[in-house]
This record gives sequence, structure tokens and C-alpha cells, in this order.
Amino acid sequence: MASITSLIADVKTKDEQLFKELGARIAQTRKARGFTQVQLAERLGIAQQTLAHYEGGRLRLPIAALIALSQELKISVGELIGESTHLPAKPGPASRLQQQVAQISQLPRSKQKLATDLLDTVLAQAQH
Repeated sequence: MASITSLIADVKTKDEQLFKELGARIAQTRKARGFTQVQLAERLGIAQQTLAHYEGGRLRLPIAALIALSQELKISVGELIGESTHLPAKPGPASRLQQQVAQISQLPRSKQKLATDLLDTVLAQAQH
């Protein structure tokens, strides 16, 4: 029979691994969406260092922060915690188009509509 000390150590190890994996998914998704740590931290109202600790798995993420992160990154909480593997396979800098889409999403609705209407026109012309 395993001792209580070894059971506690096993749970702690699993928790540490879970938070490291969660942090890696947060960082991967943030990069795929074209955000720097500073930009995302500002949007969340937290310090950049706090976000860095979340991404490194060194700090446990409160549920409220997990929900806010999922909303800002436009990804489900389930995907963030690893229920789905629909994340980009290759982390790295976002393409110019991804960065532009991220910037457009920050504009007022009227300017977003103007940008999407322009894209619709260009795409419609490309199909002819």
C-alpha cells in the first residue's frame, strides 16, 4: 500500500505537469493570434510577468483568468485545457495576415465592417 506521502507527491507532480502543458497551450495560442505577452497581459489587466508565469506553468491559473484568456484568445476553455488538438501545429510568429486580422478585431465595429466589406470585395473579384 502506497504511503500518503507518495500519493501527495504523485498528485503534486501531475498538477505541475498539467499547469506546464496549459501554459504551453496559452503561449502557443497567443503567438498564433499575433499577441505579445505585453499586449495580452494589458488586455487581461494583469502584469506581463504574471502572464509569463502562467505560460511557464510556474503559477496556477485561477478559473476567472482561464475564462478571460479563452475570450481574449478566441478559443474555448476546453481547447485551452487540452480537450482538443485543434491548435496550430507549429508555434512561431504569426503571419502578416494573422497580425492584421488581430489588429482589425480591435477596431470599432464600423471600421471592422469596412475592412470585412473590402475583403469580401477582393475575394469576390479573385473568384472571377
